[in-house]
Amino acid sequence: MDFNFSEEQTLLRNSVSKYLADNYAYENWRKFTRTEAGRDPKHWAQFAELGLFAAPLPEAYGGLGGGAVDTMVIMEEFGRTLVVEPYVPTVVIGGGLLARAGSDALKEEFLNKIAAGETIMAFAFAEAQSRFNLANVSTTAKKQGGNYVLNGSKAVVLSAPIADTLIVTARTAGNQRDQKGVSVFLVDKNAKGIATRDYATVDGLRASEIHFENVEVPAARLIGTADDGYALVERAVDEAIAAHCAEATGAMKVLVDTTVEYSKTRKQFGVPIGKFQALQHRMVDMFINYEQSVSMTLMVTLKLGESDGERAKAASAAKVQIGKAGRSVGQEAVQIHGGIGMTEELNVGHYFKRLTMLDTLYGNVDHHLQRYAAQS
Repeated sequence: MDFNFSEEQTLLRNSVSKYLADNYAYENWRKFTRTEAGRDPKHWAQFAELGLFAAPLPEAYGGLGGGAVDTMVIMEEFGRTLVVEPYVPTVVIGGGLLARAGSDALKEEFLNKIAAGETIMAFAFAEAQSRFNLANVSTTAKKQGGNYVLNGSKAVVLSAPIADTLIVTARTAGNQRDQKGVSVFLVDKNAKGIATRDYATVDGLRASEIHFENVEVPAARLIGTADDGYALVERAVDEAIAAHCAEATGAMKVLVDTTVEYSKTRKQFGVPIGKFQALQHRMVDMFINYEQSVSMTLMVTLKLGESDGERAKAASAAKVQIGKAGRSVGQEAVQIHGGIGMTEELNVGHYFKRLTMLDTLYGNVDHHLQRYAAQS
């Protein structure tokens, strides 16, 4: 099997890397993440011009007809610079769900917007009681004439403060934890009856607690068929996991390189600390964790198109490896840097925070160990 990237994918990586190196420096990141919006909107427009949103989407709807490997390339570069733009909820989850199960009208309306960077989506799936169970949905959607009426709440909806469209899971039938009876809707963020509480997350992103009170959603905004949305959501989340694994490897690469470089210049007892064998061993462990994570990320990316069971096993296996590796690499980077490792001025602590958040996003290590065992 050929694991080399195609010429197009290499060009894609180079264009993303160059743009971020020229325009997304850490000093700029610190400035705009401290603003109320937590971002600089010009980057979203530039990403659209570079074709990053169109890359994995169908050509029939303004996309470039790429796939998961293109997303992996983009997300790895995003991870290197702590990109805060909501690429995964908009392109990977929103675009993926619509391309796979959206009606022709929804595809025509939204996929072209996604490809052009004209919409921002947020994935409202988690609830206060749900932990990591995608089927634990108490938000309800009752059919009334040509509409559904939503009632309930969603927690920690990443990127919701800047989104114009919400992807909402709601229960249309069954009991609270039943897989059968979950449906997926596209909801206008400004619809009557939606109340939000916005806040900053520890890793520089923005999120919201969202409450729905008698929110009317046209039946045409249902993705897929009523009651059968769980399988769609599970696949979309596995694809998001693969994308975030790539992001994590990008962040780990920066921590490994930064720590090795620091060890060459920081001196103790008149010599660089990189000369100390104990620290050399720890940095080798960091490098091994990073390389294993790269391999697992490529594995899960290539298995996204296989059977549901194989895809789920691959996603959980990768999530376990990346979760453990990210924690180890982040801790070692901070400790080898010493007290400066957790200061606001140095980027090391911020990468560690991002890796910590990625560890829990869509399920932590313990959850995915159990999921892997269940699939096996």
